[in-house]
Amino acid sequence: MTLYLLVVFLTSFILASIFTPVIMAYCKRKKLYDIPNERKNHKNLTPRLGGISFYPSMMLSFVFFLFISSKNNHLVHTFNIWSTSYLAGLFIIYTTGIIDDLIGLTAKSKFLAQIVAASLLPMTGLTINNLYGLFGVYSVPYYVGAIFTIFIIVFITNAINLIDGIDGLAGSLSLLALGGFLGYFVYYNVFSYTYTVFAAGLMGALVAFLYYNIFGKTEKNTKIFMGDSGSLTLGYTLGFLAIKTAMDNPTIWMVSRPEAILFPLTLLFVPIADVVRVTLYRMFHGLPLFDADKNHIHHKLMRAGLNQHQALAVILLIAIFIYVINYTLYPALPSTAVVGIDMLIFVMANIAINLRIKSIA
Repeated sequence: MTLYLLVVFLTSFILASIFTPVIMAYCKRKKLYDIPNERKNHKNLTPRLGGISFYPSMMLSFVFFLFISSKNNHLVHTFNIWSTSYLAGLFIIYTTGIIDDLIGLTAKSKFLAQIVAASLLPMTGLTINNLYGLFGVYSVPYYVGAIFTIFIIVFITNAINLIDGIDGLAGSLSLLALGGFLGYFVYYNVFSYTYTVFAAGLMGALVAFLYYNIFGKTEKNTKIFMGDSGSLTLGYTLGFLAIKTAMDNPTIWMVSRPEAILFPLTLLFVPIADVVRVTLYRMFHGLPLFDADKNHIHHKLMRAGLNQHQALAVILLIAIFIYVINYTLYPALPSTAVVGIDMLIFVMANIAINLRIKSIA
């Protein structure tokens, strides 16, 4: 199976590498640029439709996988109602992102589209039904789990969208998380490889995009942003994989998995914690919850004197440090204690950044 996943990754990478320059040329021809302003970190006009390559690259690589795997009778893959609901929801999210990138949408319209897309999952029975002891909760009733599932999908989708503020950040954090989910499914050797193929395909497209996003130059017309079409696609996919991992379903997961809720939380902790911190800050200071600002962790790191690449490196190190800490501490400590330690680490990191900002003010 590893060889098939590598083929899927490379296929998607090649496709996105072909699509991205075409998209950049189209943006230049139609003057579709992300306009610099006081809230944004870039200073030059930059194409903003890089995320358009994600969905077709992933889907074409998946179709290619179906073709080559059809000749291997020992390789089991399924395309069930959950896969269908995910792809239907993803198409809604992807289309919403493209429309927003091209002509703009109100926050209310985007939020409604996210709720509709997220609702497709519990409608097909895919919900969080167990917290495995996190905060003392185990079994979760269906209707509570359905509402919680919709909230989680929308929350993660927006968390990835909101942390997409500097070169490579949303893409790199998503790449780490996708790799984690892929490894988790392979490790447990689940009966369906469909989700690992989706993850591998999206990872291939991401790597191709990140090359242009991080190392591209605006003056050479080789730089591009992912836009909402990209960040929403990533967020929805990561939310889906998080729910798929956390759901207690003995038909798929044939062994006990006490880490099933902690694992996705660990992979997505940094964007989740940053959105929670910013929301609490706005509530405490009486600021509108949905207005854009420059109070996310990447903004603060840049105010502390770092450039975009340095801020990216610091945030990725924080994320990796949390991965290592959680892997080391669990199951010696219960999941609630581990999450508490994660929160403390994130708070301490922000305090250190705040002190640095004050020292150079």
